[in-house]
Amino acid sequence: MSGPEGERAEFLRDALAGLTAPEKSLPGKYLWDEAGSGLFDRICGHADYYPMREESALLPRAAADVAARLGPGATVIEFGSGASRKIRTLLDALPRPAAYVAIDISRDYLAAAVARLAPDYPDVEMLWSCADYTKPVRLPVTLEGRSVLGFYPGTSIGNFTPAEATAFLDRARATLGPSLFLVGVDATWDREALQGAYAGSDGLMAAFHLNLLGRLRRELDTDIDPGNFRHEVRLCPDPERVEAHLVARAAATYRLGDRPLTFAAGESIRTDTSHKYTPDAFRRLAAAGGWEAAGFWQDPLGRYTLHLLRA
Repeated sequence: MSGPEGERAEFLRDALAGLTAPEKSLPGKYLWDEAGSGLFDRICGHADYYPMREESALLPRAAADVAARLGPGATVIEFGSGASRKIRTLLDALPRPAAYVAIDISRDYLAAAVARLAPDYPDVEMLWSCADYTKPVRLPVTLEGRSVLGFYPGTSIGNFTPAEATAFLDRARATLGPSLFLVGVDATWDREALQGAYAGSDGLMAAFHLNLLGRLRRELDTDIDPGNFRHEVRLCPDPERVEAHLVARAAATYRLGDRPLTFAAGESIRTDTSHKYTPDAFRRLAAAGGWEAAGFWQDPLGRYTLHLLRA
């Protein structure tokens, strides 16, 4: 089964597996429907969300260096493209880029983002692939004989466990072939900065995670009540990571399909994890995925890094 029905069936399987487990969780990839993507767009504009601010300052420097290495006619492939805003910095810096391929899991949001981008780059072939890049991705373009740049901005690499991140980097190398790969990494363990960024004092981050329960109600057969849950951020050591949880305010039993979902008061659903990597730790991770370090940029406070990798 493929298409929307196949995607719904997979969502139901994953939700049932996660919500009936002893420690309840939902895969973070399901945060990214159209509503969730729009909320995260607003989070990125918030003053407390330092990764976006630091990346915006570093990206023009990285783009100039990448452009000098790639030369004209490059094909740029962005994993988790979202609103396709950050890619403008790269497309503006590269000499006569040939093509841009946006990969994201939210079909409507992806198509609209590329449609907005295309008129500003009439000489760049605009392509998109609605795909779950936690699995192998089939691109809508042949890369043989092309100069290729992969782009994975933000802090999304941290949403994988270290083992999953290594596997993703290995899959990306297989997808991109001989290429450069620019990857954003959250590098800080400043607890105050992390609380501000991931707790979201204005309520946007809570709304982003609670939207996942709303998505369950909209797309699957469930009566789960988002109003019975509150958003909580947990800073966890070894390995250093931030976990997002939705915590039940009161004991309740809900239904998902034909299965009961029982919650005790205070029981939580883990909805996302963001691992933090020092520069050396990420270089080791990249090497395990088959990449070698080719460049590195870091903000003055050492909170955010861009790594350029070579395959």
